[in-house]
Amino acid sequence: MNDLIIIGAGPAGITSAVYAARKKLDTLVVTRDIGGQAAWSADIENYTGYQFISGPELARKFEEHLRTYDLKLKEGESVSQIIKEGHEITVITEKASYRSRSLIVASGKRSRELGVPGEKEFKNKGLTYCATCDGPLFQGKDVAVIGGGNSSLDAALQLIKIARSVFIVNMTDSLGGDVVMRDKVLSGGNVTVFSNSEVEAISGEKFVSAIKIKRQGKYEDLAVQGVFVEIGLVPNSDFAVPLEKNEIGEIKVNNRNETNIPAIFAAGDVTDVPEKQIIIAAGEGAKASLSAFRYLARNKF
Repeated sequence: MNDLIIIGAGPAGITSAVYAARKKLDTLVVTRDIGGQAAWSADIENYTGYQFISGPELARKFEEHLRTYDLKLKEGESVSQIIKEGHEITVITEKASYRSRSLIVASGKRSRELGVPGEKEFKNKGLTYCATCDGPLFQGKDVAVIGGGNSSLDAALQLIKIARSVFIVNMTDSLGGDVVMRDKVLSGGNVTVFSNSEVEAISGEKFVSAIKIKRQGKYEDLAVQGVFVEIGLVPNSDFAVPLEKNEIGEIKVNNRNETNIPAIFAAGDVTDVPEKQIIIAAGEGAKASLSAFRYLARNKF
């Protein structure tokens, strides 16, 4: 029986674990991977204490901090179900089940899919959801970035230095995201923006060779060897059936990170807390851990 189980090891989960360790809670972290979305980011210029740091480097520092504490860690496991009976919470993965007196859900978000013909067939065959991970594979090639927000701008900024040409396919009239990032992208000499455009299909033989787009009511084929899907994220909350969520699946929490079920807390991008930022996720993770400690201190088991 653990004092606390934490699901996820991104910025929120890792910070929760660090605070739990400092409170001497018997803590188990269950996670598919370590680093979360922070590891996907390229250049981070707004995390306090670092004027500039890459996403993978920041994720490594998070992991180093985590491993300095005596915590139980189960990597490579995805949670499929959580059950609360009395004062006992059971967390079930594809490999095992674990018991605890309290729980923090910090499972983050995953990339939203396009849902068009060819997407599943060409996944990892020219189509990817991570420019940081796969960008270097497209040296000198023509690539398309799908989306118009900060995540697509981040991907484009990485690819400008690698690809021969970068096509941004954006559904709206103009690019969104931070002004600084947008200006950098638009000043790139090898960038073309298709506004009011949607991807209809992805095609090729063994690998991606083209995408079909609908632009201002007309269809056209765009020859590319890489497609980077950056159209937002969806919360990893499917397993959290007992918890109350909003219309897009984010777990509802109050200002103490409490969910609708006592002893279960949530933090980070999986929640309905506004603004999805690394520093906010870390702060929410700290709050959730302190709330879990307070709950354990005030209840008899």
